[in-house]
Order: sequence, then structure tokens, then C-alpha cells
Amino acid sequence: MAEKARDMTQVRIPYLLGHAEIADLVGIERQTSAKWRADGTLPEPDLVASGNPYWLLDTILTLAGRQVTEESLHEYEAKLPDGYRVQTRELLPVIMGIQEVALALGTDQQTVSRWRHRKRIAAADLVLSRSPLWLLDTITADAAERGRSLVTAQIERLQAGERIPQKPRGRRVPTEPRSPKKPLPEPQSFTSSEQEEAVAFVTEMLAEGHTAVVRPKR
Repeated sequence: MAEKARDMTQVRIPYLLGHAEIADLVGIERQTSAKWRADGTLPEPDLVASGNPYWLLDTILTLAGRQVTEESLHEYEAKLPDGYRVQTRELLPVIMGIQEVALALGTDQQTVSRWRHRKRIAAADLVLSRSPLWLLDTITADAAERGRSLVTAQIERLQAGERIPQKPRGRRVPTEPRSPKKPLPEPQSFTSSEQEEAVAFVTEMLAEGHTAVVRPKR
């Protein structure tokens, strides 16, 4: 379920779910939630942060229907006592993952991760499926307090809704079509007087990656 990563009396966070939270809420395996995304059962995510998909609580409740018990819903909401429902993705505040934070601060993900572990950046406002998320306001205030500059162009892109592409679902589609395989060669027979031809044939087959089997005939 969603983890409360900071004092939630300081900031309100919309109810969001990653695959782990969906699994807990609906009472399924996490792999099932990932499969729902792959086969199209889950709609397009309401938020993408650091390439990871997240969905609004109302999106999942509409999808899962009676599969969500009152008990599991109360357990989820209890972990975010100051959380609130958002009906449409357009009403979401700007929420950032490590990749977006790194871009906004003009650094790299490894540096942001190191700052986080050393508590040299604001604690994440929310942790979903083990991935930290911050509100833009949190990062802006933290940068001002620590004297870090922000990349204005990146902030404007985030505010305009530009996002890092989602991570690919399922098997990666090859960028170039594979060359068609050559048909297997027809079996050949050689007599004792055709040794050179036999050697040349076997050499060619091995060079093409085939296996040659020699069967003597009487």
C-alpha cells in the first residue's frame, strides 16, 4: 500500500496507486495488476512519473467495482489521512519522480538518490510501489531553502504536462525486422570419389550455422 513518507499534516496528496497498491486494494497478485496493464484491462495511467504508471483511486474503483471491499478501501485511505480524491487527471497537481526531480534540479538520478538516502533533499511526499514521489511545490521550496537552482525550462515542461515516456510493456518490439531465415539445404550424397565436393558442402553448411550429419551408405 501507499507509504506515508512525511508528515502528511503539512501537505495534501491525491489518492494514487501503483501496481502494488492496486494489488492490495483489489486483493490480487501484483503480477495480475501488471498483466491487466499489458492486456489493456487497465486504462492508460493517470500519471507517469520516472516512466512508472500510476492511477487515480476513482479510476481503479470504477474498473474493479465490487472487487474492492470497504475494509481494503479504508485501509488504503487510512495510510493517507490527509489524502483526497481527484476525479480526473487534469486536476492532479504536478507530481515528480526521481527522474523529473533530477531534470528540474539540473543533475542526475544517482545524485538525487544519494541526496535522498543522506536526507539532503525533502522527504518524498508519497512512496508508491517503492518509488518516491514529490509535489513540485515540495521540490521548489526545498531548493530555495538549500540554495539550489532550478531549471526553469524543465519546470515549465512539467507544468505543461510533458512527461518521460512510460517504460515498455511486455516484450520489447524489435526496431528492425529480422531477416528471413534461409531454408534448410537438401540432403546430399557423395561417393568416395567426391571427397572434395563433400568437404566443400559440409564447410558451407557449418559456416551458415547448420549442423552436418554424415550417414554412411552401402
